[in-house]
Amino acid sequence: MAQINKKHGPGSVIVASTMPTVSRFTTGSLALDVMLGGGWPANQWNEILGAESSGKTTVVHKTIAANQQLDPEFQTFWVAAEHYDLEWAAILGVDIDRVAVYSTNAMEDAYTAMIRAAESRAFDAVVLDSYPALVADDEAAKDMDQATISAGARVTGRFFRKAGSATRRSLVEKERPLLALIINQWRDQIGAWSPTGMTPKTSPGGRAKNYAYYNRLEVARTEWIDEKRPGGGSTRVGQVIKLKTLKSKSAPPQQVASIRFLFADSNTGVRKGDYDVAAEMITMGVYWGLITLDGSWYKYRDQSWHGEKKLRAAFLEDVDLQEQLSADVMSLVQGGAA
Repeated sequence: MAQINKKHGPGSVIVASTMPTVSRFTTGSLALDVMLGGGWPANQWNEILGAESSGKTTVVHKTIAANQQLDPEFQTFWVAAEHYDLEWAAILGVDIDRVAVYSTNAMEDAYTAMIRAAESRAFDAVVLDSYPALVADDEAAKDMDQATISAGARVTGRFFRKAGSATRRSLVEKERPLLALIINQWRDQIGAWSPTGMTPKTSPGGRAKNYAYYNRLEVARTEWIDEKRPGGGSTRVGQVIKLKTLKSKSAPPQQVASIRFLFADSNTGVRKGDYDVAAEMITMGVYWGLITLDGSWYKYRDQSWHGEKKLRAAFLEDVDLQEQLSADVMSLVQGGAA
């Protein structure tokens, strides 16, 4: 150990019991934090993938917004291979003054910038939105009728082999952790066989990335949220986002969470661009046995409410109540409760 530390620097090898606990970043959703075992693990690459308009970029924006609220110094490096909608980001709660946007769809340039941003320690989060929009140099240099099979996958595999040192942080010195997120999109795996008769799905970028990711999170829209209008008819105000861990190296895989997201003004008391925090808190509180029902009375700690409507109103209005329940739930999750 002494020889290795002398050659490669102090802290290159240490006793495992002295290693610092891996820090985590909140997702902005209690249900999603629980599903991930406490939030996004720091200094690891995470993939968020799903079909179009399923809520992938929204989940990332809400993650950035939540961490900005917790840390006034939180800075993000966002590689926009697609258009960065700053108005929508602001509606979702993001402080766009603390987001540096690099607009490019050149794959090698994007990956190089992400590695340098991670190495610089100047940013707390590095985001790529999204992988399918990137174009490898080999593909860009050829005509439309020329094949470039696996060009992007080869470059992506090389990126993850090089990116490890950029996201690595000291085991002995206190360094700001890094949140690393990459958005991807499902594609039909043409020609593949499925026992169910449905066309199998695949994510572009090759298989090497699947081994490199610490977490792979699938996002899907399961239903719309409609509201009736006083004059008749209804209007669409939101959607239910279903999330599932396809891979997790720090929590049980194949976990599922659902989030009610409001993308328009509604009469629910939830602001446009927000998750329905009250619904999520009540669901998590009841599931973990923290909120109990006695007749028509809901009880949590030393407080009680008559009817779900009053309970919901309390969680919408009282931020301290939200934080207390979140802390209680996470204590059970990280304490190993079943």
